[in-house]
Amino acid sequence: MARAERTVEDRLREEYFDLLPDIRRVTEQLETEIRYTLLVVSRHLRRHERLVVTSRVKDCESAIRKLRRRQEGRSFEAEPPERYSLSALNDLAGVRVLVFPRGRISEIDLALHSVFEDWEPDPIQEDGGLLAYKYRGYTRASPTVKGEYQIMSILTGLFWDVEHSAMYKPEPRLAGIARHIGMMQRTTEVLQALKAFEEQFEALIPSDEDA
Repeated sequence: MARAERTVEDRLREEYFDLLPDIRRVTEQLETEIRYTLLVVSRHLRRHERLVVTSRVKDCESAIRKLRRRQEGRSFEAEPPERYSLSALNDLAGVRVLVFPRGRISEIDLALHSVFEDWEPDPIQEDGGLLAYKYRGYTRASPTVKGEYQIMSILTGLFWDVEHSAMYKPEPRLAGIARHIGMMQRTTEVLQALKAFEEQFEALIPSDEDA
């Protein structure tokens, strides 16, 4: 019986586990550097303010799906399989800096820019407004695997976690909900409402002089 030919996905799974030690090292180093850099901010937070740093290693199947979505027709061609590599992805190793309220975001961005000044910016926009800062680049931990960090409001980050789990990693019968025009409009409205909530909250906070 003839041996089945390995698919592009098979080759990418093998590559993922070859890259995994580097992905973990990049994630660990990136998170450590960010936490250390932001000590100067976290030590001066007011009682109502929050600063949370989280990290994640992109799992194998999620990485393959993302690479597939980037291809023409959202599919892999069988030949030549070597054209595809997970190292082309920017977010195999990722860190999020979550802030409440959003008034601290610019300060955090400036602090991290002093350390990651050569990293490529890729801000996340929604209807012309900035939702999150995003940067990608290489660390000393690996010349192959890029890292990525994002800075955003905690409220936006938590909403995205729910949205992503519900609509981008759904069971098959829910596929396509994220592209429904009504759902896209509701998503925009939620993000706008969260931003308005934070802006109103910050506007009502007494200054230190009034305390």
